[in-house]
Amino acid sequence: MTVIDANRMHEIEARYPEYFHRSFRQRFGGLMILIATLLYSLYAVWFFDLPKLFAEAHWERVGIYLSQWVSYDVQPEFRIEDDGSIDIRYPRFSPLGDNPHPDWLVNNPDGSITVSISGTSRTVTVSKSQMVVTAHGITVPVDVSSGAPEVVGPVPGWMTVYNDNVLADLGFAGNVSISVDRVKIRKRFIGWANFIFDTQSSFFDKPLGEVVGLIVSGPRIKPDQSNLSLAFDDIWNNSEWQHGDVWTKLFQTIVMAFLGTLLGSLAAFPLAFLAARNIMPNRLLNQILKRFFDFLRSVDMLIWALFLTRAFGPGPLAGSGAIFLTETGTLGKLYSEGLENIDNKQREGIKSTGAQTVLVHRYGIMPQIVPVIVSQTLYQWESNVRGATIIGAVGAGGIGLKLWEAMRTNANWENVAYMVILILIVVFLFDAASNALRHRLMGTKTH
Repeated sequence: MTVIDANRMHEIEARYPEYFHRSFRQRFGGLMILIATLLYSLYAVWFFDLPKLFAEAHWERVGIYLSQWVSYDVQPEFRIEDDGSIDIRYPRFSPLGDNPHPDWLVNNPDGSITVSISGTSRTVTVSKSQMVVTAHGITVPVDVSSGAPEVVGPVPGWMTVYNDNVLADLGFAGNVSISVDRVKIRKRFIGWANFIFDTQSSFFDKPLGEVVGLIVSGPRIKPDQSNLSLAFDDIWNNSEWQHGDVWTKLFQTIVMAFLGTLLGSLAAFPLAFLAARNIMPNRLLNQILKRFFDFLRSVDMLIWALFLTRAFGPGPLAGSGAIFLTETGTLGKLYSEGLENIDNKQREGIKSTGAQTVLVHRYGIMPQIVPVIVSQTLYQWESNVRGATIIGAVGAGGIGLKLWEAMRTNANWENVAYMVILILIVVFLFDAASNALRHRLMGTKTH
């Protein structure tokens, strides 16, 4: 064991003072940051009143909306006529079409109708005097022969009785509303109804094999149009999913992002040279342009879109203009900072040969700044594909406006899911393309 005397200890302390004579900040800085973070978190909880917010939130709506993203429902209504017959009616725009004959609806010999909500475990039998609901292993009769529906026997927890109505909640499968003279049923299905062909299409409700056969070698459905062309028209002009309009709006969003970023980069490039202190010696001009860049990028793209939609009206022109203004400020700042950080030795070397200013910029500056320009521009282009969706919601055109319209109805959540998936696919593709192009232009390899 080595013994260190006092002189040796003082020598080591003098050589490494940062370890033996640490400041208060060095000793307790990490702990103070942790304490400050905890205190700020507690303040945020109090300021936003998070306990009350979470307690009063409608969490049940999350499940409802998510289920509507991946499913659709059919809502038949059974009306009891005066003669005891049962009239079946469907909504005007039912996913089953104008003349539905679903296999989950069975006419019984006694004149009643049995509706299968979910297999044989959840059913409803409709008759003149009594409705029978079977769910969760329980069969509950509801008498409708008197002035108000009346549950016969104990009322289960999934059934609610009102003055003139009985509501049976059957979970994700649907629900049943029973009154004296009618029964309304909501039956839910997994999937997207009529995603390919709507109810007005000549190919609606036909099996896949029959559709393929008609397209490949079947007789023409319309004499003046081939079946392939007719099928494409029916898909593109699907009235329920509006594929043509959705894809057109998506293309508008992509064009808005590309055009706005391109014009912004073209405007920012020359202005950045004038804003860079080491390129342009005029300090007043430097400061004016930098503050101009700050102004353009400090006003959010969404605000610019609101201004421009008032000036030019709703449409992609306003969206492209909003992206252009924002990108001129953002890219101008990034380009000018990149120019100010170049190595002036290469520039001075070119200048010492007596080359003209244009050549000095071309060979002394551009080789150093091009990687920065390419990287930042491609990143902004990729980011603006997402941003163009947001500004579309305020009237700047593109798929964002259509997405907002679908969400406002609060009934077309499957259409919302369709557009969200398309947006995600486009963002992923543009992200991959941007990364590949950036690495290729900068001479690096992707991993």
